[in-house]
Amino acid sequence: MELFSLPNTAKVNRVIPKNAFDAYTNTKQKKLFTDQILRITWLQKLSPDTVNLEGKEIKEIQIFKIELKVREEIQPLLEIIDKAIPYNIIFLIEESDSIYLSTSTKHPHPVNADNSVIDWTFKTSWFLQKENTYSLHLKKSLDAVYHDFCIQLAGKKSMARKSLQDLVQYNKQIDTLEKEIMQIKRNIKNSKQYKYKVELNVLLKQRSKELQSLIS
Repeated sequence: MELFSLPNTAKVNRVIPKNAFDAYTNTKQKKLFTDQILRITWLQKLSPDTVNLEGKEIKEIQIFKIELKVREEIQPLLEIIDKAIPYNIIFLIEESDSIYLSTSTKHPHPVNADNSVIDWTFKTSWFLQKENTYSLHLKKSLDAVYHDFCIQLAGKKSMARKSLQDLVQYNKQIDTLEKEIMQIKRNIKNSKQYKYKVELNVLLKQRSKELQSLIS
């Protein structure tokens, strides 16, 4: 089943050997590639020569399908693939008739030209392929295509972000606040001092208000 309706010119359909990433893995990671992944397929490539769109920041968008042996999220393995390939990748992680999507913004490593540095990862939960609502709109530029797709993964709260950098920074702010709120709640639960609990509850309300303000 093809998830995105893309032109035939974008099709690659090339199986990539799992050992193609051996130079980027240690022994444990090599084993995970073998134990967890059934097959890696380079499905499609969006570039000026395949979809007649160019980009200032996004030069190409690769679409990889990762077929799993068992259903689980494999983010550490996706990061290895992402760091090894300089172009932005949209991953379709598949197990049986279910799938989840993941893509990471990244930039070149300042010292090691063979590695990319991941800035932020956008991903979905598992869903049935036949219920897919995500799409790639081939309009304007590759920058616009990728930005729009990342907004779809990030959710409605991110729709007002006009650039990829702004989108990443916005989601980082939300993530930082959500983690801080979770930690404050743990501290409240574990604290035995009434005065300290009062202070934490004041801080919790403040951070929750900041988070709500960001989201709304």
